[in-house]
Amino acid sequence: MILRWLTERRRARLLDEPFPEAWRGILERNVKAYRRLDDEERQRLRDLVQVFIAEKHWEGCGGLALDDEMRVTIAGSACLLMLARDHDLMKEVDSILVYPSAVALPEQPVGTFDGRARIVGGEPAGALGVAHHGGPVVLAWDSVLSGARNDADGRNLVIHEMAHKIDFLDGEADGTPPLDSAEERRRWARVCSEAYLARRDGEDTFLRAYAGTNEAEFFAVASEVFFEKPVQLRRELPELYDVLRGFYRLDLAER
Repeated sequence: MILRWLTERRRARLLDEPFPEAWRGILERNVKAYRRLDDEERQRLRDLVQVFIAEKHWEGCGGLALDDEMRVTIAGSACLLMLARDHDLMKEVDSILVYPSAVALPEQPVGTFDGRARIVGGEPAGALGVAHHGGPVVLAWDSVLSGARNDADGRNLVIHEMAHKIDFLDGEADGTPPLDSAEERRRWARVCSEAYLARRDGEDTFLRAYAGTNEAEFFAVASEVFFEKPVQLRRELPELYDVLRGFYRLDLAER
């Protein structure tokens, strides 16, 4: 309780500082989804971004000199997922490592006690993004920028990797984020399992093929599409749209 109070007090002090005008310009220029928000939501997103940037550890890698444009662009996309939630949704995110482009990853042996999917995303040949359970999020800046500037293609690297971190909140990347009730968990399992199997078996092709890799990637891809193509998702997969709407607490297709 005391720790929570101290956290909220620190965040309130952060928000006492005015949001930098340069940062507002970055959101308007680089995070296209920002332009579709109403005034109240834009203020909410700016507040989330201000706290998110301050609370996370940021590091440029591979010779990249990390700057405010990169931090604000990444935070702007990440905080869309919290627009109707709170910062607890991103408590698995501690460090964000940013590379100029795709990064080669070594093979990661999985031990007996590692659990399922402790590292999600990426291939040894090159990864645009990776989420580590209890570890950093790795992002390729060029893909971050292209994804944030195009909000109509159903692809957003930051949303994808942050969805993996949300998935990790209950212990493993299994495609099911923390839900409030047994009834919600049963409905989520039914709806998402049916949609995942249809995509895996090629019966449904609305979501891109990568969604059929496993349940964790299905949730991450579905989250990208929910935030970028909500009208189409509601039309093509209405039950999937509805469970995502309930979790993120946003009805984006009504806009």
